[in-house]
Amino acid sequence: MRHVRLGRTGLSVSRLCLGTMTFGLQCDEAASTAILDRAAAGGISFLDTADVYPLGGGFETVGRTEEILGRWLEGRRHDFVVATKCFGAMSARPWDRGASRKHILDAIDGSLRRLRTDYVDLYQLHHPDAETPIDETLRALDDVVRAGKARYVGCSNFHGYQVARALGRSEALGAARFDAVQPRYNLLFRQIERELLPLCREERIGVIPYNPLAGGFLSGKHRRESGPTPGTRFTLGTAASRYQDRYWHDREFDTLEALRPLAAEAGMSLTRLAVAWVLAEPAITSPIVGASRADQLDDVLPAVEKPLDAGLKARLDEITREYRWGDDPR
Repeated sequence: MRHVRLGRTGLSVSRLCLGTMTFGLQCDEAASTAILDRAAAGGISFLDTADVYPLGGGFETVGRTEEILGRWLEGRRHDFVVATKCFGAMSARPWDRGASRKHILDAIDGSLRRLRTDYVDLYQLHHPDAETPIDETLRALDDVVRAGKARYVGCSNFHGYQVARALGRSEALGAARFDAVQPRYNLLFRQIERELLPLCREERIGVIPYNPLAGGFLSGKHRRESGPTPGTRFTLGTAASRYQDRYWHDREFDTLEALRPLAAEAGMSLTRLAVAWVLAEPAITSPIVGASRADQLDDVLPAVEKPLDAGLKARLDEITREYRWGDDPR
């Protein structure tokens, strides 16, 4: 497994990052442990989670994913780079969410307790908070770093202009700046190429995109005529409608069918093709790959070994060119 620098920092991270949001609902603890073991055996040492995970749950499940990860990390914490996120509602209390100073300082302590560690390597805002002044948020994140509870900070699901503004304010305040962004990015969602990725290249910000397989849609396992496959993100609790809204459309299925012969011609699966395409974007640091079974990683890990052929990438870019345009980068 190759390692690369996270943006302008001195931190090296594995070229693939393991996402854990399936742990604790879609996957029980035994299956989650098996996935972690397989990822580690394959050289993945960069792990991403969030305090609100598992995906698809509610207040009764928040924190469960971090707890599973924390138990697995015991005795090997220093062998892994660990990232987590805050913002989502952790209870019905109105102050127990968002990017206020109160919530950030409460949330980091909760994450550290569940992860059974004294620090995380990367602490990220899961979403922007329109109700909290960005200066308040940045000062709170700076305090988290100064207290040694996080080594670096970043954000997820921010528009390009929001990242740019945060960079400017952190510079003015002398506060820790965003050294990583975590946007959605895949063959069916390319809007970040317009503004966010050029900004990250110029400012040397690490990019760790999620959904490189469009929630499993780009694996090709779903069929439009039979409806969403049970047990996947397209049918999972509170996440089902979100994933169906994102990808379950005739246009996306038509594009998927156009990708199948290219994958066959290249002698690779759709899964490997989709991940290799994300890796081929120069601004990308480490795509976040998820799994609901350990064996699913066997089809993802080889994507790092051989760069995508330039001619094939150009054909994929052309087939999916329309997905560079849209209104919502989330």
